Amino acid sequence: MNRIERNRQFLRDLFSGPFRGHAIIADPEVIPAPGPGDLFTTDRPLSQWVDWETRVYEAKAARSEALDDDAVPYARAWTGTEIFAAAIGCKVHVFEDTPPVARPLVFTAAEADRLPEPELDGPVFGRIFEFIRLLRNRVGPAVPITIPDIQSGFDIAALVWNKQDMYVAVCDDPDAVKRLVGKCHRLLKAFLAEFGRSFGEINYCHCPYAWAPPELGVWLSEDEAGAISSPTFEEFCLPNLVDLSKAFGGLFMHCCATADHQYGNFLKIPNLRGLNRVFQSPGPKPAVDAFAGHTVLMNAWFDEQTMLSILDMARPESRFLFNIPGLPLEESKKYYDSLRARCPRA
Repeated sequence: MNRIERNRQFLRDLFSGPFRGHAIIADPEVIPAPGPGDLFTTDRPLSQWVDWETRVYEAKAARSEALDDDAVPYARAWTGTEIFAAAIGCKVHVFEDTPPVARPLVFTAAEADRLPEPELDGPVFGRIFEFIRLLRNRVGPAVPITIPDIQSGFDIAALVWNKQDMYVAVCDDPDAVKRLVGKCHRLLKAFLAEFGRSFGEINYCHCPYAWAPPELGVWLSEDEAGAISSPTFEEFCLPNLVDLSKAFGGLFMHCCATADHQYGNFLKIPNLRGLNRVFQSPGPKPAVDAFAGHTVLMNAWFDEQTMLSILDMARPESRFLFNIPGLPLEESKKYYDSLRARCPRA
């Protein structure tokens, strides 16, 4: 069994099979993008973005080979968070040094209700799908291609509807919020299904940097969870997350919000296979305790001592995936060897 096939099986087992050890994936040093914006928000030829993403893939593959880590290197169809909101009609602002953002489109319930049901046809996804086809031609059929940045239906709605006004409507006109969230959810679900059907070897992961078999589920960010109460999350967010998990065989989730209070709700998602958190002031322990025996806790881009401290907190049934941040090779090797000594592969 070659190294990539070994890693595929190791990660498959981590997320859904017998436990054979915690996974370690090392990122390469950052390769600067062609310029401001992303492949959707600029008029630069798609070939420039294909060149860049190919170099990123090659750097990932080289780093994985040099360290013999647990990565399955993949190429990216990478964008900011703006694309689904843009497909619904939002204008996009491009910064010089940070990812693009969608500007809100609606400010009232009546305006939200007037938005038509969004579809995949149109220039936003047309450009992205064309990029993926070009990237596939460049890297070949065996390399997984990963999705753009994916937000939940609720998070997309919070980009489309001016957020302050939407949160007032959560209390004053909750059905209007649910109707817009439903439109966003159906667009997201259609995109994920089309992506899975159309591009051969794929990787649904967008954050952090990992791979899992597509049949184990889709990945998304649920970042508004920190702004709402547990009952509100259960009413407005949880049904759609459950729906995605049931439709696609599981769910992997990133959440960088102040959302420790949502752990009970997260555990209600069937087959929640992985969770990536940006920990708040209590640190990692609440998550380590909550998800041991249920979900792989994916720990990304922390310093070496923080990663080792998470291992110290592990319970017997804990499963972890560690993403080492992009460092020069010798520093990355030292970091990797330190973690590997604590969590060898079985």
